[in-house]
This record gives sequence, structure tokens and C-alpha cells, in this order.
Amino acid sequence: MTSLSGTERKNIAPGLSVSIVLKKDQRSGTLTHGIVKDILTKAPVHTHGIKVRLENGEIGRVKVINTSL
Repeated sequence: MTSLSGTERKNIAPGLSVSIVLKKDQRSGTLTHGIVKDILTKAPVHTHGIKVRLENGEIGRVKVINTSL
């Protein structure tokens, strides 16, 4: 199983299954799972994770890219 970094924009695309940390969950580190709808970070790399909007409307930074191999 390969591990893609959630800090690099090139690894993230709409339709991808990811786990994000919502702003309100940053202290606890609670992950929210969903499908990427939009990529909000313009920079190619962000140290805290690329910010995305999920299909359910929630916004957070990608911590895990869920790959099924």
C-alpha cells in the first residue's frame, strides 16, 4: 500500500476519498472522511495539509489520502 502525502496538491483530485481535519477538530485531531469536491489551496505544497471542500460541504485540511489497493 502506498502512502500519498496530503501536503502536496498534485496528490489530490476531485472524486478522491480522503480524511480531513475540520477547523473545529484541529485540537483533538478528529478525522472526517469524505470525497473531495473542490481543492481550495492554490499553493503546490502546504505543511498542514491541502485545504479541500468535501461533497457534503465540509472544509478541512487533508491528513490521509485513502487508497484502496
